[in-house]
Amino acid sequence: MSEVKGVREDVVPENKPDAGGKETAVSSKAAEPASPEGEKPTARAEGDEGRQKAAGKKNTATAKAQKTDKPKANGQTVAAPAEPPNYSETPAAPRKRRLKTKEYEDALAKLQIELVKLQEWIKFKKLKVVVLFEGRDAAGKGGCIKRITESLSPRVTRVAALPAPTDREQTQWYFQRYVQHLPAGGEMVLFDRSWYNRAGVERVMGFCTDDEYREFLRSCPEFERMLVRSGVILIKYWFSVSNEEQERRFQKRVYHPAKHWKLSPMDLESRARWVDYSKAKDAMFAHTDIKQAPWYVVNGDDKERARLNVITHLLSMIDYEDLAPEPIILPPRQSEHGYVRPPITDQTFIPEIY
Repeated sequence: MSEVKGVREDVVPENKPDAGGKETAVSSKAAEPASPEGEKPTARAEGDEGRQKAAGKKNTATAKAQKTDKPKANGQTVAAPAEPPNYSETPAAPRKRRLKTKEYEDALAKLQIELVKLQEWIKFKKLKVVVLFEGRDAAGKGGCIKRITESLSPRVTRVAALPAPTDREQTQWYFQRYVQHLPAGGEMVLFDRSWYNRAGVERVMGFCTDDEYREFLRSCPEFERMLVRSGVILIKYWFSVSNEEQERRFQKRVYHPAKHWKLSPMDLESRARWVDYSKAKDAMFAHTDIKQAPWYVVNGDDKERARLNVITHLLSMIDYEDLAPEPIILPPRQSEHGYVRPPITDQTFIPEIY
């Protein structure tokens, strides 16, 4: 295979011998426009300028050839080698500016008020809502769940974050341990990782057999269709994060004393097996991104924007109405007539350090 050679930019002598051995002089009467002062350019200046233009055209042509032409062998065009697959999950797009703290907090406060209205609608209509949060480690799932639930009632909105299965649960039907956490009428359950563990960590780390994995890919779409037919509103989010951003967040967890617990041995393995997790995610999407329960991908590189976008999308998925009650009038407090408070010294108070 021949290679395209670069152009040498050697200095060409002013007077170059022709094929017959004679020197060709550059005429000073070349057709050049007169200078503003009315002086004609000298022969040397004309020759240098012409050679520079020629060299520039030649370099441009060579650069285009190197960019567009493919190497040839035996006179035949050889296809360029295929680009390696890009497993970075976030598209290369211009990064938006970071939201100011006040902008983010004001937008979040408004959305949390709407979440309260949604909660009341779920209670009133006896809806059954299931929201799955899946994705890369350190992609922002936990922070998003926390912002959704911090203004809601734990009696209506529950979080299911299941630990590793016990020996008994490993012998059950795979979906059985998740079914018991599904909502009743008037409830919403947020799964911080879900039955898709089998398609992700269990597949990559070898915690399940190939037969169990293939059975999951066959049965999961039918299981979710069955949930939807039974009246469950199923919403699935996949949090995507770039390789560089995940690395930065892992480093922060290493050195932040309040975030050490977020960095587990499995998280470290996910870094070492980035491509394996990407392939598992692609296979999972190919089998489970169904019409009845599609996947919604969240760009998690900017955590604040990701939280606001997820909450906004979640609110748009359920057609709710504002059921705000009538203004509440507090009744007068009962009179203390006949009540004697025991001495304060009989009670034990915590130390007031602050």
